[in-house]
Amino acid sequence: MPHVLVNGAASWNTLVRLPELPEPRPATLFASGLDDGLGGTSAGKAVTLAALGVDVTLATLLGHDDEADLVRTALGPHVRLLAAPARAGRTERHLNLMADDGSRVSIYLELPAAVSPDPPAAVLETLALADVAVLDLAESSRPLLRAARALDVPVWCDVHDDDGTAEYPRAFADAADVLVVSDARLPDPHAYLEARVVGGAALAVCTRGAAGAVAFDGTTWWDVPSAPVDVVDTNGAGDAFVSGLLAATLAGRPTADALAWASAAGAIAVGGRDLGAPHASVQAVVELATTIDVRPA
Repeated sequence: MPHVLVNGAASWNTLVRLPELPEPRPATLFASGLDDGLGGTSAGKAVTLAALGVDVTLATLLGHDDEADLVRTALGPHVRLLAAPARAGRTERHLNLMADDGSRVSIYLELPAAVSPDPPAAVLETLALADVAVLDLAESSRPLLRAARALDVPVWCDVHDDDGTAEYPRAFADAADVLVVSDARLPDPHAYLEARVVGGAALAVCTRGAAGAVAFDGTTWWDVPSAPVDVVDTNGAGDAFVSGLLAATLAGRPTADALAWASAAGAIAVGGRDLGAPHASVQAVVELATTIDVRPA
């Protein structure tokens, strides 16, 4: 079975649900819901990949607190966890304000730092045996970008709302063999994707929320519709999209099918309140993917 190393954030989040995001003025608001649960983009990918039958290891930082125990439990038995100690012993925590229209404000309550800047030996050993490394935006991923290249391990990067000029994601965008970005801050997604492929990526994808996605593989532009779904929670939808794309690629599916799997996994994610799509299955993704007409743009 192909093995995937995912490196990056795992957190314990408090989600406050509101009819709409607050305006920047003093106000009294009434929440429509309140939940605590697993957070972090890398955790979202790991649990979704595991649900889709992929052998996955999550490398992350955890503290020595109650939240670390909650994260470990929420990841479940099918995600192998390599947890390096967080400085000060505090696990990453967010407060997310979630509006009914799917918009979100994420407030970092705790942002842990690694005790050492060097990757743990166990992470490097796992990387050397991995078929793919998903290296999310985190300081702990930076040395792994170089290590993966030296080991000839394909690198997948989700650069979220990169605008093409911000300094922090540049090394990730430059290193990615497969890159996924959202259109939230991109003035010209087509130009961005084309530049990434010219820069060395085999596939570059821009997600567009309910409008689906557009992708470029150096030869073909692909239009990826979104699947019709009643949106319950958008938390981790992008992580599920990446996971569906990766699971299909590891299964040897052609590009059009892999993009359909990605759209299907994202749709399944927004239909529930869990981070990503830990409740998905290959059968459910395949069945939904057959209804998604991915075609050359």
